[in-house]
Amino acid sequence: MRKVQEIGHFLLLLAREFPHRDLLLGSLIIALLVTFYLSQADDNTPPVLIAEPITISLESAPKLKEYDHHQLTWQEHLVGRGDNLSTLFQRAKFSAKDVYEVSSSPKGKSLRNLYPGEKLRFGASDAGQLRELHYIKNPLESQVFTRGKGSFVAEERVREPEVILSYREGVIKDSLYLSGKQSNLPDKLIMEMANIFGWDIDFVFDIRPGDSFALLFEDRFIDGEKLSTGNIVAASFTNRNKNYQAVRYTNKKGQSNYYTAEGLSMRKTFLRTPLDIFRISSGFNMRRKHPIHKMIKAHRGVDYAAPRGTPVYAAGDGKVTETGYSKANGNYIFIQHGQTYVTKYLHLNNKKVRKGASVRQKQPIGTVGSTGYATGPHLHYEFLVNGVHRNPRTVTLPQAQPIPKADRLEFNRVVTPMLAQLAEYKATSQLARIQSNTISAN
Repeated sequence: MRKVQEIGHFLLLLAREFPHRDLLLGSLIIALLVTFYLSQADDNTPPVLIAEPITISLESAPKLKEYDHHQLTWQEHLVGRGDNLSTLFQRAKFSAKDVYEVSSSPKGKSLRNLYPGEKLRFGASDAGQLRELHYIKNPLESQVFTRGKGSFVAEERVREPEVILSYREGVIKDSLYLSGKQSNLPDKLIMEMANIFGWDIDFVFDIRPGDSFALLFEDRFIDGEKLSTGNIVAASFTNRNKNYQAVRYTNKKGQSNYYTAEGLSMRKTFLRTPLDIFRISSGFNMRRKHPIHKMIKAHRGVDYAAPRGTPVYAAGDGKVTETGYSKANGNYIFIQHGQTYVTKYLHLNNKKVRKGASVRQKQPIGTVGSTGYATGPHLHYEFLVNGVHRNPRTVTLPQAQPIPKADRLEFNRVVTPMLAQLAEYKATSQLARIQSNTISAN
């Protein structure tokens, strides 16, 4: 009996000595000791153990070691021309079985069409087993395939870039494009600026040296590195001492457009110029001398010289009333816009629409050519109001649609700070130029 009591007290001491995290090892030692002591006890003594109760916390009980993403060995491979999933897995030293397990998993079909520039990141365990595959489509979008019980599970991951507003300004010296490049504007923003103000300004014929522009736009960053240039947030353009302002606004339906500070849409019923890449060869002049006939003829439109094949757009929504070919006009297209307006496009290289077709504003309808009486590739463009020819560069266009009254308060709340920030940047820049000129003069 004494030995049994000694066993009880000894077990109590062991329970107190061994922490719960070593519970398994402690229990093994205890079992061995109990067996030893009991084998030495008198056969007539019943094995009764008396000890204080021991409380064991389940939270502190030993757990199986979980898979740790950071303990994997990683390698990354760039998708090149001619690469597919099998070649990339082979390059990363993984088997055809791994290819099958990943590609046959849910969402594994996305891996069948890889494009150059995309990346695959392979995460393997110490034993060399593939545990994770990251399909990186671009810096913002990726799919993560993780090995689960018997198969891979896919997860879509989308990152949001950090957006910072940047400012640029410039003065027109020759063309909008060259002046924009001198102000370190990417091509995308130069074209976007031309599109925003293109309903009010003919950027081929109307701009003059000394005209100026200012832009507030988005720059997108990821992990501290510039990812891309976003949208223009607010802009101003001064043409012949007349200032135009535009601000981007997204309505409740998620539709984004540009408006004046007063809430009028920048998008008008008609484009001022139905081309993207162009230069003017002759302006609106009713006493123009024809380049072929060498005689004074009424030239009731505007000629835009441009490389052959340059897209020609419909100036507004309408219906094609005439298409065809004539000795003088070459390939031509006439479009009726409601009951009041007609636009005509002559000397086309080819036509992309047929008579009776409905067209939308800025829809390609043909390409620049030199068919008919033309000395070189150009578009002859005419604009008629109630059957009377008007100068397409100066004709008064229908009023733009305003912001709905129900959205006006929200519009003002959103755009007022943007326009104020644009004005602040412009004022700061102007003050800096004045101070710089003053220092230079002294």
